[in-house]
Amino acid sequence: MVAIAEPLCYREGVPKVVASANIALVKYWGKRETELNLPAAGSLSLTLDALRTETEVELSSGSEDTLELDGTAVSGKALSRTREFLDEIRRRSGRHEHARVVSRNHFPSAAGLASSASGFAALAVAAARAFGLEATEDELSELARLGSGSAARSIHGGFVRMHAGTRADGKDAIARPFLGSMLELSAAIAVVKAGEKEVSSRDGMELTQETSPYHQSWIELVDRDLLAAEHALTEGDFERLAEVTEGSCLAMHGNAMSARPGIIYFAPVTLWAIDRVRRLRASGTPVMFTVDAGPHVVAFTLREHLPRVAEVLSEHRDIDRVLTSGPGFGARVVTSEAG
Repeated sequence: MVAIAEPLCYREGVPKVVASANIALVKYWGKRETELNLPAAGSLSLTLDALRTETEVELSSGSEDTLELDGTAVSGKALSRTREFLDEIRRRSGRHEHARVVSRNHFPSAAGLASSASGFAALAVAAARAFGLEATEDELSELARLGSGSAARSIHGGFVRMHAGTRADGKDAIARPFLGSMLELSAAIAVVKAGEKEVSSRDGMELTQETSPYHQSWIELVDRDLLAAEHALTEGDFERLAEVTEGSCLAMHGNAMSARPGIIYFAPVTLWAIDRVRRLRASGTPVMFTVDAGPHVVAFTLREHLPRVAEVLSEHRDIDRVLTSGPGFGARVVTSEAG
């Protein structure tokens, strides 16, 4: 079983921010600029309630920023990314204090379930509040993107459209809610028995962009898939959305596999789960799969079919558990009463 973190204890005067990870139906894989984390193409995602991160940021009189994740003090690359992010908050707010960051994920971290998306979205909102930085939702999305490209989408709930933008400063590379969908999807998330992935999304993206012979074709495909997916959502066309979602997933992984050396995020059980989803759909169950940069399979379906889909995906011994989720809210400050 995957250990679920205990909720953060409330420290008086320190607000807690909750953000949920999002899973892309039309994938993001490639950057037009790395320093500002600018995507080379747009993307379309669904924020999922079950994939939650809780974060508190407290200003301190210490000589450096600290990070605690899931009850453990963090150092190395993760701490460096957090400090760089807080440096940007300090620059924008005009304040210079250091901060203590305490965060918990209620799902596996660094395993291919977009924990960086919920993590940096929660950090953006919590740190902006702690440092007194007033920001609009567009500005918070742009800020969250600096930490993780997909975090820009987790500022919002439900279906979210990421815009690649064209400006060199990245101010238009932001996410906004996608409205008008005639489909309401739920998700069964098959969590594979695996530890942290060997190649991070950031490193995998860079290697693919530098070495894959198919990367430019992938970028060109994204715009066509976005138009098709948006049309399918507004028309309530599940079959068309499934075709685009699964095609985008497999094209992204095919692109990564063609890097030198090839990046394979799938495990054997990943292919098993994909096959089960396809068999379910062939037998009449509206369900489709996608896989982020990891071995876990996310099956999107309609709410009334969720129990059956989750049951089928739990049948393999290498599936640790199946999380079920409806659409999630955007990043928000909560109180002890609100949970």
